[in-house]
Amino acid sequence: MTDFSDVRAVVTGGGSGIGAAIAAELRSRGATVAVLDLDPDGAPDGTVGIACDVRDDAVVRAAVDDAADRLGGIDVLVNNAGVGAQGTVADNDDDEWHRVLDVNLLGMVRTSRAALPHLRRSSCAAIVNMGSIAATAGLPERALYSATKGAVLSLTRAMAADHLREGIRVNCVNPGTADTPWIGRLLSKAPDPAAERAALEARQPHGRLVSPEEVAAAVAYLASPAARSTTGIGVAVDGGMQDLRLRPRS
Repeated sequence: MTDFSDVRAVVTGGGSGIGAAIAAELRSRGATVAVLDLDPDGAPDGTVGIACDVRDDAVVRAAVDDAADRLGGIDVLVNNAGVGAQGTVADNDDDEWHRVLDVNLLGMVRTSRAALPHLRRSSCAAIVNMGSIAATAGLPERALYSATKGAVLSLTRAMAADHLREGIRVNCVNPGTADTPWIGRLLSKAPDPAAERAALEARQPHGRLVSPEEVAAAVAYLASPAARSTTGIGVAVDGGMQDLRLRPRS
């Protein structure tokens, strides 16, 4: 499929996990892709890797401008860079709250702000933010993470309203629990990793973890010129966790 043959895309956090799957998916559809990551060596084949720390505004601006120079412009920005967090509202100190908010929320603000001048020159501009099921469902021991992703969902809608008349669409993808390196690390620390994995799988109505490739496919749709009438929404890729209420198996 080559529906992205003239599209130039930037993916933050594209060196591993969901971000790498997104970068690979966009590249496979014909886009030229730059990956911004703390470790750009993990960028998929055929993409441009650029070192970037989304916590530093000057670094972000330089990395985004570098990507625009190397791609010949920017049509799509995928704000995927993020970190996880565990605990109730009482478990994380102020420093941890500031750290996670700085990456998960302000990181998106910085990259979007830096990319806007380039996106305004595009004829098919789109921003896709990475949200989470944690923005729409109450999950145990995810207070800090949920707060950041709830903010991302609200930010997405506000950005969509602000930039629609500039020709820039803004949407969000909300994955369920995905089979990512971060989840793998959490499982490895559990007293019984197999049982913990089974519990996470059972929590989702379709009975398994979401794959990075499934999330990437949703991002590709929202970033595509075919989605020109889609803006200001959050697309759930969660096996029905957000809205379905199935009866227990008999």
